[in-house]
Amino acid sequence: MKFKYTCIECGRSYEIEPDRYLCDDCAPKQTPDQPLRGQLELQITGDAPGDWEALRNLGKNPRLDLSIPFADTRGLLPVPVEFFPPIPVGETPLWEPRRLREELGLEGLYLKDDTANPTGSLKDRASYLIAAFAAQHGLKDIIVASTGNAGSSMAGVAAAAGLNVRLYLPTSAPPAKIVQAMQYGANVIKVEGSYDDAFDQSLAYVTEHGGLSRNTAHNPLTVEGKKTVSLEIFRQLRASMPDLVYVPTGDGVILSGVYKGFEDLVTLGLADKVPEVVCVQAEGSAALTRALAAGRFEAPRAAKTIADSISVDVPRGGLYALGRLQRHGGRCVTVSDDAIVAAQKRLSSSSGLFAEPAASAAFAGLLADIDSGRGPGKKDRAVVLLTGNGLKDIATAMKGVEE
Repeated sequence: MKFKYTCIECGRSYEIEPDRYLCDDCAPKQTPDQPLRGQLELQITGDAPGDWEALRNLGKNPRLDLSIPFADTRGLLPVPVEFFPPIPVGETPLWEPRRLREELGLEGLYLKDDTANPTGSLKDRASYLIAAFAAQHGLKDIIVASTGNAGSSMAGVAAAAGLNVRLYLPTSAPPAKIVQAMQYGANVIKVEGSYDDAFDQSLAYVTEHGGLSRNTAHNPLTVEGKKTVSLEIFRQLRASMPDLVYVPTGDGVILSGVYKGFEDLVTLGLADKVPEVVCVQAEGSAALTRALAAGRFEAPRAAKTIADSISVDVPRGGLYALGRLQRHGGRCVTVSDDAIVAAQKRLSSSSGLFAEPAASAAFAGLLADIDSGRGPGKKDRAVVLLTGNGLKDIATAMKGVEE
């Protein structure tokens, strides 16, 4: 397979190189307080690897062995397998929650449990690819801004890979995520301000001092790493697409990754169409929802939600995510903080899966859809993407229980 970068705005192509982040023509058009201009996406050409081609026989042979390394997701990534660090990222469970299925009347409900990744979040998928890319090009220093999960994720994967991490983190980040990153050995710079402030400071450091930016949306590989969750869902459903996927969304990069994985499967001829993707946002951090309704991003509003991992004033990956929602007829659902806390407790007590508030927002979105009559049908295969472990933010989890 061959890979290249293409600008999502003008279509200009670029080679995949360590210092290539944005389009030379479109990035200079950047205006303050708006999503990144000139984002690049990875395009693939050629036939699918042999282990992925074997999926075509899956429906004909229900006994076909699905064990690893069957259809290795790394085969659809732009770094050779030998460069990936020795840490078991991905291959997370797809739960079939019997009690929740019975309670909600949804026979095809699934929970994609990315809390099972090594550092407890889906962000490990992007960090894993970034670490492999760094190893391929002989790089040692990674720079990243985070509300918590991306930073602790990069620190954990870097610890396995022998890389150095400089992490810009708002002081408001949950203590567990700060401690986690420090335990892994990251150089943590606490920022008085929002994630957006941390993001700007980290990019300024990269510009002045160098290092590989792992910043979400800024580095195109963050979308590529996250697309592997869709590839796994497809394989776990025995080479078929779900009907709906509920995705908790802040800056839009996980949403873009989910779309990109499904699109790649269609491009390779392994699937016929992209499923319906539901973008779930907290009411207090819903820039992408407003943009989808208006057709463009307007002046930002200060984000305020208990779900720190999806709390973003300006979604840096917003143009990519908005374009995918528009292209595929996706939609947005917003949920209140109270609904998120209640959904977290219900998910835990009815399935045994304890997810952090941002992840629980996806489940809250499903519940809101059911209440509004827009939810999945009884037989529809609906996947709720759960992106982070509940132990990452105990203070918020305590709001939903009584001692």
